[in-house]
Amino acid sequence: MVDELLVNEIFYSIQGESSWAGLPCAFVRLTGCNLRCSYCDTRYAYDQGRPMGTEEIVDALLGYGVELVEITGGEPLLQPGTPALAAALAGRGCRVLVETNGSFDIDVLPEACIRIVDIKCPSSGEAARMDLENLHRLRAGDEVKFVMSTRGDYDYALRILPRISEASPCRTVHFSPVFGVLEPARLAAWMLADRPEARLHLQLHKIVWGADRRGV
Repeated sequence: MVDELLVNEIFYSIQGESSWAGLPCAFVRLTGCNLRCSYCDTRYAYDQGRPMGTEEIVDALLGYGVELVEITGGEPLLQPGTPALAAALAGRGCRVLVETNGSFDIDVLPEACIRIVDIKCPSSGEAARMDLENLHRLRAGDEVKFVMSTRGDYDYALRILPRISEASPCRTVHFSPVFGVLEPARLAAWMLADRPEARLHLQLHKIVWGADRRGV
């Protein structure tokens, strides 16, 4: 078992990017990502970080006194110690969210986790690198997110959407506009016209604190 991970930051904030949005949450952002999305808002996590042991990370997160925790990145599944970290947090009574970019097999994570899978759309530049077998690995409690900046991204998500419902019991799907690029009202209008089985999702933390503040 790998007992050390490279950590970019640990912080306490409002959950902003899932159906758990609005709840207090403790976050660990792991260093490193295998993708380079055009709209990435955490480029500082590509290589900035320090080694921390699993128990050290768990103690830091529990120190915030909240049950909800999220492992994010970067790309958390790039580090082999992530499944053990998730299991350790779940074993301490936490509700564990893991946000992943969709390019790795999500079944390496323990069953106690809620996997939030970001399926990259064409404008990201990384759509071809998705492991779409993950559609078959999704469980009822998992969530899917499409981040979009163009109408082409939206149409792409509409094509993938039926494959999710055919492949898995997952029914929590978010359509999220790239902050400052696609107007939420425009995406909302498309969704009202087409009525996809998805939720309009906005990045709550950016609305509250702005787009450039770290640790929120």
